[in-house]
Amino acid sequence: MTEPREHVLIVDDDARIRQMLLRYFEDEGYGVSAVPSGAAMRDCLRKSKIDIILLDLTLGGGEDGLALAREVRSHSDMPIIMLTGRDDVVDRVAGLEVGADDYVPKPFHLRELLARVRTVLRRRRPAGTTPGQESDSVLRFEGWKLDIGRRQLLAADGTEVVLTTAEFDMLALLAKQPGHVFRRDRLMDLTRNRNLDAFDRTIDAQIARLRKKIERDPKKPALIKSVRGVGYVFTGKP
Repeated sequence: MTEPREHVLIVDDDARIRQMLLRYFEDEGYGVSAVPSGAAMRDCLRKSKIDIILLDLTLGGGEDGLALAREVRSHSDMPIIMLTGRDDVVDRVAGLEVGADDYVPKPFHLRELLARVRTVLRRRRPAGTTPGQESDSVLRFEGWKLDIGRRQLLAADGTEVVLTTAEFDMLALLAKQPGHVFRRDRLMDLTRNRNLDAFDRTIDAQIARLRKKIERDPKKPALIKSVRGVGYVFTGKP
């Protein structure tokens, strides 16, 4: 039986870009929906199973892509890649702060965008495990259970804490090496699988979002601590 195609939702008010991306991703074997506005995006999300959203930062009619990303993230961990018309670190940080998994500045190469989509979707897929059997790669710290195989984080009471793809990758990387101090640029390389100039604020934004979900007091973190002038270290104990 053929596996269902992964479904990409494109949200961009530029008809030429929508058509270009729709044709390209369909040729690559994906299911694709392309819409021009937030209202159409909401309608598509209600009617279809979407696996990833490519969301323009600035839409027509005064719509804000960041507000739409925040809206999606408030009830879903669905992967979001922001398409930005400005290669500005402020835009990148803002996207990460609302929970976007990645950002691609325009103009972009289609093959690079495809690679980013594949990377995010691949990291999101859980590894196969036998039902009822615990994955071999389970990390425990301070009452938390991080199941790498199932890509699942459980609190001490068994409640699942929903993480975005980027947040999960960051936590898994840090928790696998407690006590190791990671530089910001190294965190960027390892969690995004690509070499880019590391912007301190983009990593700081990711860490801040993660702390809000796992720290008792995000302002006084006990699990992910800052190392001034260097980066971050994970200090959670089994």
